[in-house]
Order: sequence, then structure tokens, then C-alpha cells
Amino acid sequence: MAASAQHIRLAWLPNFICIVRMILVIPVIWFLVRAEYQIALVLVLIAGISDWFDGFLARRFGWTSRIGGLLDPLADKLLFVSVFAALAWSGLVPGWLFAIVLLRDLVIVSGAIAYEYLIGPVEPSPSTVGKLNTVIALLYLFFVIAWQVWGWPPAISITVAGAGVFVVSLVSGLDYVLTWSRFARQERTP
Repeated sequence: MAASAQHIRLAWLPNFICIVRMILVIPVIWFLVRAEYQIALVLVLIAGISDWFDGFLARRFGWTSRIGGLLDPLADKLLFVSVFAALAWSGLVPGWLFAIVLLRDLVIVSGAIAYEYLIGPVEPSPSTVGKLNTVIALLYLFFVIAWQVWGWPPAISITVAGAGVFVVSLVSGLDYVLTWSRFARQERTP
């Protein structure tokens, strides 16, 4: 009985980690804008690990909730768009790549809001290509910031990862539009 009560008492932990990750965006951007890349890199890595950890806890212990399902992708989008914006502002990421990342996330968020109000509750379920987008974007951001800290990895790695972000952002954005359009048609069909 005591183990079960403890299990229930910790069910808030994944959502708390998501909120901390959202708050972490502020110092990440602060250090990026001040060109303090080493500290920014550590914070981005902490954010990336926390994303994996809160998901692990939610799945492993069944600590899932509607709010958690909404908070997690929101935290990811907030982190990625903010870091891309700061790096684009600093001239370390091409402005057009930032625009693609921003446009993809605006399309997804506005589509989710429209679905919520016109069709019904959105139950976020990241697709495989959406998860791949997150991994490639995180890798790209890590490479860009690591280059500023250590002069590593080779520039070609940054270019290839940036091309990956471009392609997977377009593909995953299109995938979300097509998938959720299909869901909307199925819900609207009597």
C-alpha cells in the first residue's frame, strides 16, 4: 500500500520536469546572446536529457496525463524555436533555416488549436518523423554551439545536420498536416 501511495505522489514529476525545461529556456537564451556558449551548451544538454527523462518516467510508471501530453511538445517547441532564434540572431544559424523551423512549428501549433476548437480534444502523439525531427534538430543545435566552444565537430557535420533539419522539418510538417487532416475528416464523417 505504501509503495502505491508513493507511486501516486510522484506522478506529477514528468510535468514538473517539462515546466523546468520551459523555464530553462530563459538562461539558455541569455547565455547564447551573451556568447557564453559553454554554459549554454551545458544547459541545452540538460534540457535534452530532461526531455528523454520525463518521457521515460511517464511511460515507465504510467504517469501520463493530458496536460503532460500537451506540455512536453510545447516545451520542445519553445526550446528549439528560442535557441534557433538566438543562434540566427547571432549569425550562427542561417535565417532561412530558422524561418523553416518556426513555420513548421507555427503550422503544427495552429493546426492543433484549430483541431481542438473545431473537432475535439487533441491527443498529441508524435510521429516517427516528428521524433526524428527532434533528434536531428537537437543534434544540429548541439553541433552549432559545440563548434563555438571547441571548434568541433567539422564544419561538414554542421552542414549535413542543417540539411537534415531542413528536410525533416518539411517532411514532418507535411506529415502532421496530412495526418491531422485525415483525423479531422474521420471525426467529421458520420
